Amino acid sequence: MNFMKKILLLSLSLAPFSTVYGVTNDAQQPINIESKTQNFDMKKNTIIFDGDVVITQGSIKINADKVIILRQKGKKEIINAYGKPMKFHQLLENDKPIDGQANQAHYDLGTEFLTLTGNAELKQRDSFVKANKITYDVKKQQLKAAKQNSSSRVKTVLIPTQLQDK
Repeated sequence: MNFMKKILLLSLSLAPFSTVYGVTNDAQQPINIESKTQNFDMKKNTIIFDGDVVITQGSIKINADKVIILRQKGKKEIINAYGKPMKFHQLLENDKPIDGQANQAHYDLGTEFLTLTGNAELKQRDSFVKANKITYDVKKQQLKAAKQNSSSRVKTVLIPTQLQDK
């Protein structure tokens, strides 16, 4: 397998929150949220979960210090998660785990666009991408990683045997 195919395969396999690659029934499972405090502001259409937040839905698990959900009239929600770092885990259809972390995650359910910032990392088994900022367009299946300044670099490690389908 040539290098570009490996990069493409890694990019496709590192698809958090994706209904295309995630366990097909995750989206139909109940969402369970636990936190120290929960605040609902009906006027601002926001829900704030604060303090040791744990969100589970099927195989998806998110741990964060704080999660803010913005409900937009006529649009899908926007989710912001914060932590040092916030972490997520999901099993893909092929039972391969996908893990990620960052100081902040921003996910727009309407556009299906994920942005991880601050010590961002996406990992599948021993293969990973580390950068200051990682964006993933679920619809276009496009991943971009960038460091904060010109003196730092993005790091990717690929383990070819782990990227192959079962």
